[in-house]
Amino acid sequence: MNDEGEGLGSEAVGGFTRRRFIEGLSRVGGMGLVMAGMDAFGVGIASAQATPPALTGSGSGRKVLILGAGLAGMTAAYELQKAGYQVQVLEARDFAGGRCQTARAGFSLTELGGARQDCRYDKGQYFNHGPWRIPHHHHSVLHYTKLFGVPLEVFVNDNEAAYVYAETGKGPLAGKRIRRAEIAADIRGYASEMLAKVVNQGALDAEFTKEDRDAFITYLRGEGYLSASDLRYVGTSDRGYMVPPGAGSESGKVSPPFAFKDVLHSKMWRSLSSVATYSHQGTMFQAVGGMDQIAKGFERQVGRYVRYGAVVDKIAQNETGVEVFYTDAAGKKASARADYCLCTIPLSVLRTIDLAVSPRFKQAMTGVAYMPVGKVGLQMKNRFWETNHSIYGGIVETDIPDLGSIAVPSTGYQSAKGVLLGYYQFNASAAKISAKTPAERAAFAVEMGSRVFPEYRDAFESAFSVAWHRVKYNLGGWAAWSADGRKNDYPVLCEPDGRIYLAGEHLSYLGAWQAGAIESAWQQIGKIHSRAQA
Repeated sequence: MNDEGEGLGSEAVGGFTRRRFIEGLSRVGGMGLVMAGMDAFGVGIASAQATPPALTGSGSGRKVLILGAGLAGMTAAYELQKAGYQVQVLEARDFAGGRCQTARAGFSLTELGGARQDCRYDKGQYFNHGPWRIPHHHHSVLHYTKLFGVPLEVFVNDNEAAYVYAETGKGPLAGKRIRRAEIAADIRGYASEMLAKVVNQGALDAEFTKEDRDAFITYLRGEGYLSASDLRYVGTSDRGYMVPPGAGSESGKVSPPFAFKDVLHSKMWRSLSSVATYSHQGTMFQAVGGMDQIAKGFERQVGRYVRYGAVVDKIAQNETGVEVFYTDAAGKKASARADYCLCTIPLSVLRTIDLAVSPRFKQAMTGVAYMPVGKVGLQMKNRFWETNHSIYGGIVETDIPDLGSIAVPSTGYQSAKGVLLGYYQFNASAAKISAKTPAERAAFAVEMGSRVFPEYRDAFESAFSVAWHRVKYNLGGWAAWSADGRKNDYPVLCEPDGRIYLAGEHLSYLGAWQAGAIESAWQQIGKIHSRAQA
């Protein structure tokens, strides 16, 4: 976006440009207000495509070899075979889905270094150690979940009853768990009070007309729960009660707000923008029974085209076709030929394979790093977060070193047991904790999580963790493009090199998301089809 607000337009709103007004909303209410403001202007953003490309004309007589049975590969296989192409998918694992995995009893994972985990959750318990939520605007994912009959349920991403816990802040709130609603109400209330008084005192007369000012103050009064008489923030019942209202004469006692300086120095307000972003709405979706049900939905459609246990060794091509050499599940060497190859192998892995492409293409493949990512799922013998804390779904934000977020499940409410996300780490923290054994990772998660929920120690039963940068066929959670990489290398990889095309979340602006993988496949099969028809 340039200084004139390209994408939002420079049309003035009460003396403000749209860009300046949106910036003001971000200062007052974080990204939640920003996205609401953009939607109000009709310039909200969403997943680029809602439906696959129309592959008019027949692909009969042409073969496409697809490498990888993740969502990108299976999307391509499904759409191409519908258009008449002969498709074959080579998948290194013995199951489809790529990173779209769910750990449940019987699932096993061996990381690089030899650490093997066999999931020992109780029957019916599971943990999404891969993708775990779907935004409402990821139309491509929702297209296939509906088409393939994969049932969805609400994922509670943003729960005002969940805790915020900050140890690095200062003052009386440091090291205490505070309800998110309390911090949200207080920081927005005080910020609205300050801004409302500035506006009311005429400091913005050069920007706002009187009508604009009155309307804006009315908005701020509602946003910040300000008194009508003096525009002061004195708290609100919406942040919670010291004594809840009840029957008879029990009207309840509203909890008083924290002091403005205490809220500021607690640093807890930093969590308020982390869940109200474009990709993380308050309520999202998840697949009923585990996110791997999405992969299974695809597999029911195209599983007959997949050769499992096929580890790619070499990809060759010439003017007339492509040949891929691989080692099959029995350890034998084999090869497959096709007119075109669509490779969905992560670049972190593809760089280790003998690949017949141009030097510039190979160089571009080195222009992206892959994110170290770690997760652990902790099975608890009781749902103390519900019974003791009244938290039903949602994310607990912490600044505990190397822990990141804790998330309680958005399913199985009021049942006996549950699996919660014990940590979600990135970069250095993920690399550090991944050096531990699985048992040590679980012990770390329990110890650190006990700072927020003392019940951890007594309730913990079983754990399953993953360090995606140590998983053989991923070598990272997802692609992390730099600005230079996006500018110089990304465009090269979006185009074919000879008869070899690439697809996956790494070739989208929806990195890390399932929608990125699907829509990247859509784009590339459109190019293959156009070329084949020509």
